[in-house]
Parts: sequence; structure tokens; C-alpha cells
Amino acid sequence: MPGQLLAISDLHIRYPENRRIVEELRPGSEDDWLLVPGDVAESIADVEWALRLLSGRFAKVIWAPGNHELWTVPNDELPLRGEERYQHLVKMCRSLGVVTPEDPYPRWEGPQGPVVIAPLFLLYDYTFLAFGHTAKKPALAAAYESGVVCTDEFHLDPHPYPDRESWCRARVAWTEERLAAVPDDLPTVLVNHYPLIREPTRILRYPEFAMWCGTTATTDWPVRFRAAAVVYGHLHIPRLIHADGVPHHEVSLGYPREWKPRAGGAAGLTLIEPQLRRLGDSA
Repeated sequence: MPGQLLAISDLHIRYPENRRIVEELRPGSEDDWLLVPGDVAESIADVEWALRLLSGRFAKVIWAPGNHELWTVPNDELPLRGEERYQHLVKMCRSLGVVTPEDPYPRWEGPQGPVVIAPLFLLYDYTFLAFGHTAKKPALAAAYESGVVCTDEFHLDPHPYPDRESWCRARVAWTEERLAAVPDDLPTVLVNHYPLIREPTRILRYPEFAMWCGTTATTDWPVRFRAAAVVYGHLHIPRLIHADGVPHHEVSLGYPREWKPRAGGAAGLTLIEPQLRRLGDSA
């Protein structure tokens, strides 16, 4: 059986039910690759446990950080913050053979042809504003007033950057250069914790939360960088949508309180089948 490209995000293994699900994840063949776009856990030790387990089972594991991996929480066994915490996670992943956004993008030889798998670390810049708002400051004030505030505001330290928007801008600029260097004849699979376009956030129960879900700076990236698929998490709303002819897969497991009421229970591994198009084809 040929290898498949599989994905799952938002494992949140501090919940025992989710940890058991991760313990049971298995590839369908020894050639399967696994995409993990973030939110494995808050504890670095837990992140290492999960990625070590998965990298021992799948032919290749590709990780992009979520916001929870970047939190610095009270009593953290390794209270690193900001860029230093991220680079520590990168070093840990490399020791396990896990591909990170800092590494060369691997090439997946799929049944329709090769694609470049690009794990991304971009953060957000508060530009996914709720309806009726045109600037961050009043939108953030309204979010606080309504009680819909992401925990990042308390635990995601952007050090040494002055704020999360500055860190996001730096990541977007650096990543954009790397993606532009991918040969024009190769399609991509873009793997990011946050959606790359605004559309997936429009079904959020609390629209204010969209501010912590991405950046408008990447709106044209799926088309511009020839994405045969976009893979993301963060929203905890597993589904598939298409925009400009590109499939966008939300592959979250999510919290037990979210997946337990679903008729099918917890979402498992999502099969990613890149939709390749000839260069020059319209969406």
C-alpha cells in the first residue's frame, strides 16, 4: 500500500482522553507521513512525549507550532518565553527527526506527482476583525467587554518583540521569502496552525475570537504559492472548505468537551489528497 499524507492538530494531551487517542494513533502503512499543525500541549515535556511517540510510528512527522506550545504558564518546568521558547521546541523536534518551519521543506511524492510540504509559523496580528470594527484597539476593547478574550493575552509572551503583531510581521516576511524560493513548477501543501484566509473564521460562535486566528497578510498565499492543499487547526471545527479552487482542511481534535457530543466522537487522522492543477489553470 503506498504511503498517505495524514494530518491531525490540537491534540491537547493534558486531557487524559486526548492522550489516550494519541497513544492509539497508527499509520496505515510504513510510508505514511503525518502533519501536526500545532497545539500538541502547553508543557514542553508533553510536546516531546507526543512527537517522540508519533515520529517512531510514521515515516515522517512535520510540525508547526500552535499558540499553546508558546505559552509560558505558572510552574512551567522550563519557563522559556517567546522566540527562545520556540527555538527550544525546534531544537527538540530536530533531535526527534521531526520537521519544523525552520528546516528545508520536504518533498512528498504523491500519486498525482510531487508537492513541497511547507510547515509555517506565522502567528496573528489582530487583522481578522469582527464585523463592524476597522481597528484593533476598539475591537480588542469590545472583546474584553464581552468576555471573549484568548488566553494568549496572558500567556503568549512575544519576547524579544514588542508585541505579537511585530513577531507576526517578522515571521510573515521571512516565510514569504522562503515560499517564493520554492521552484515555480512545484505545488505546495501549506501547513499552519492558523487558517491562511479569513473565511474559516466566519462560522465562529464568538466572532470576536477571530482576531487571534490569523492575518490578512496571507490571504493570497494559497493561490500565489500554488497550494494543492492548506492544512490548519486552532478553530476546533474540523471540516473541509474550498476557496479559489484550493482545499482548506481544518484537522483539529480539540477538547473532550467539544468532540464528545459529536455523533462520530473524536475526529481521527485526516487524509490529505493534494489537488494538483497544471500551471496556468484557473481556480
